[in-house]
Amino acid sequence: MNEADPHPQPQGPPVNLANEKLWNVLCHLSAFLGFGLILPLIVYLVTRNEHGSTIPLHAREALNFHLSLLIYFVISGFLALILIGFVLILILAIAAVVFAIIAAVKASNNELYHYPLTLRLVR
Repeated sequence: MNEADPHPQPQGPPVNLANEKLWNVLCHLSAFLGFGLILPLIVYLVTRNEHGSTIPLHAREALNFHLSLLIYFVISGFLALILIGFVLILILAIAAVVFAIIAAVKASNNELYHYPLTLRLVR
């Protein structure tokens, strides 16, 4: 006896894995492309209701990382008045490059990378 599913999932077009992987990587590398927060934000807003796709997960993770970096850079800018901020800015810049590259490589292997020290502002 087959009963109908009381909560059917919306059926959309099949997800193209190559495009999905490309968007995942682009979200993590958006700062290198000159789009920083904008690209992950737009991608997240467009894809957040897609079920079965990893794009919104990667976009949300990249967006949270970029928002966290923005907050950390602003705080470091204020701390530059007492000279320690310059060191923090340098450390943040290096960490941003390294973590974005690691995340892009993981995304190209269909893995989700969780950035360290990231505030989870977008859920």
